[in-house]
Amino acid sequence: MTLTDTVRERLKDAVGAKGFSEDANEIAPHLVEWRSKYQGRTSLLLKPRTTDEVSKILTICNETATAIVPQGGNTGLVGGQIPFHGEVLLSLSRMNAIRDADRTDMSLIAEAGVPLAKVHEAAGEIDCLFPLSIASEGSATIGGNLSTNAGGVNVLRYGSTRALVLGVEVVLADGRVLDMLRTLHKDNTGYDLKQLFIGAEGTLGVITAAALRLFPKPTTYETAFLAVRDPEAAVALLHRLQNTTGGLVSAFEIMPRLGLQFVRDHVPNASDPLSKPSDWYVLTEVAAAGELPLKDLVEKTIASAIADGLVTDGVVASSEAQRQALWHLREAMSEAQKFEGGSIKHDVSVPVDKIPEFLKQGIALVEKMVPGVRPVPFGHIGDGNIHFNFSVPKGGDNQAFLARWEEVSHAVHDLVRDFHGSISAEHGLGVMKRGEILRYKSQTEMDVMRTLKHTLDPKNILNPGKVV
Repeated sequence: MTLTDTVRERLKDAVGAKGFSEDANEIAPHLVEWRSKYQGRTSLLLKPRTTDEVSKILTICNETATAIVPQGGNTGLVGGQIPFHGEVLLSLSRMNAIRDADRTDMSLIAEAGVPLAKVHEAAGEIDCLFPLSIASEGSATIGGNLSTNAGGVNVLRYGSTRALVLGVEVVLADGRVLDMLRTLHKDNTGYDLKQLFIGAEGTLGVITAAALRLFPKPTTYETAFLAVRDPEAAVALLHRLQNTTGGLVSAFEIMPRLGLQFVRDHVPNASDPLSKPSDWYVLTEVAAAGELPLKDLVEKTIASAIADGLVTDGVVASSEAQRQALWHLREAMSEAQKFEGGSIKHDVSVPVDKIPEFLKQGIALVEKMVPGVRPVPFGHIGDGNIHFNFSVPKGGDNQAFLARWEEVSHAVHDLVRDFHGSISAEHGLGVMKRGEILRYKSQTEMDVMRTLKHTLDPKNILNPGKVV
């Protein structure tokens, strides 16, 4: 895309001297995503400070049919935040204020550029919890979280991002501001318009602020790292813990031995919490606000699971430092896999009770396609979301392995369809799965999505080439 000098100057004037950059060195970090899979290009980075400035930018872009790509913390994994064809890049990083936090109303209003970690801090200051938790929370921003409908480790109990949003402020493609920044917990007045923009990856409008739902801050955590017999045992243990604790399980993560070994080998301050290796592990956390006998409930459930052969070994964190050390093992798994060479990754979901059979069939399928491949499936088994990853065979050719990404993904995604699952559980479609989704969504679904896109962005200026 070619940006004319006239349009460039108008956009720069809209944000002022501090609101733009044409410096290639400053722009460069915004053009590569975390896995280095995608490389973009742009000559202009806009950094508005206010919603009014975003409105002026989109008014100009709409009038001149200038394509623009919104970007949050650049932690996305499907290329949705990258400008591939020289589009103007819109960073919301300077819109980073907490506008309000209300303990009585259990709500918080944050601008789009506020890092998720800062939202956690602001909620904590009024003795509340914002439960969205992802590994990149120090960099990921609220605007990006909403735009991708981020998931994370606490979806099991609290739901994905869309369940945590009370209202939004959105700038439409033509520059109009759609102010739905309400903190009401009930509002049954027609279409729930905010949900159109959550998970839309910036293709329907630019989210500039959000009213977020808060929860009582837990005062007690019981965190356990357990060796389980197999994935079937993990699912059975999940049901037991949910029943015993009355649904207070916040997180339930599965990890294979190879993934733990990668973390031990490559991540500082990581050690095996158990004395003997196991093919599969579960990291689970139960949390509550108030005086509840969580420790006894969790330990009794684990003891019964050991007696029945579901759990073979385990440890329950006895301090906050131990709790953090256990979570470090899980959160470092993606990082550790980088050191083992190329990896083909999938973000899929299937019904929870189908996960054991899916893992069995899926691993066998890819092992047959790529002899020697190293399976590293891990993630949110509690809500059915598995990061179904495979590392290059030991000593194998990285490029030759990665060249089979599309072939392997087609096979895996076909299997996911057979299990009535989704090929994108929490990462979105971006550019990576834009074409792939056509193989799995019905024509009617795609027609409705395209109708929404054309209605809200008729000139296709918002993040073109992504999602639809």
